[in-house]
Amino acid sequence: MIIVNFKTYEQATGDKAMALAKVHEAVAQETGAEIWVAVQAVDLAKVCWAVKIPVLAQHVDAAGFGNSTGSVTPEAAKMAGARGTLLNHSEKRLNREILGQTIARCKEVGLITVVCAKDPEEGASFLEFNPDYIAVEPPDLIGGDVSVTTRPEVVKKAVEMIGGEKLLVGAGVKNGGDVKIARKLGACGVLLASGVTKAKDPKAALMDLVSGLS
Repeated sequence: MIIVNFKTYEQATGDKAMALAKVHEAVAQETGAEIWVAVQAVDLAKVCWAVKIPVLAQHVDAAGFGNSTGSVTPEAAKMAGARGTLLNHSEKRLNREILGQTIARCKEVGLITVVCAKDPEEGASFLEFNPDYIAVEPPDLIGGDVSVTTRPEVVKKAVEMIGGEKLLVGAGVKNGGDVKIARKLGACGVLLASGVTKAKDPKAALMDLVSGLS
């Protein structure tokens, strides 16, 4: 599995988000790879409408219907067509109590949860909330050119503590070699952003990443 977070990059906002999502869909169809995208709330509905691959909200809140101005409710994300959501990304951290409540709310409406953690220990601590996936991303590597796979001990420990079937790894992932190492070490996939969203040729970048799945 490859999940690409569009973040708030200009190259992945508005009409560009829809175009970039279609590139992901084309690669998924061409290769048979499981590719998901995570987009901003304001782009969620139109991206879900434009593609058939799984689309995640970058964040939702624990709020429900009612007077929660400014919140992104799980219900609204589901109605927009989202299959799930990222939670607790390093750029949108939640306190533990709120995270547990938000995961529970997502389960109520049938949204898949991909919960980010700064290290294997934190990721394992989230197992009590039973998220669908846990993405371990060392904060110091996020957005950089050094991949988490250069720290195999981190990935191995995460596999031991979390279980490979739930584990994604991210931070600095850029190419098929990184994906291949992550899979060999036991993770079920990767979470990345700039390696695709800021690439001069996103399709070529995706095809390279997909090569690491085989």
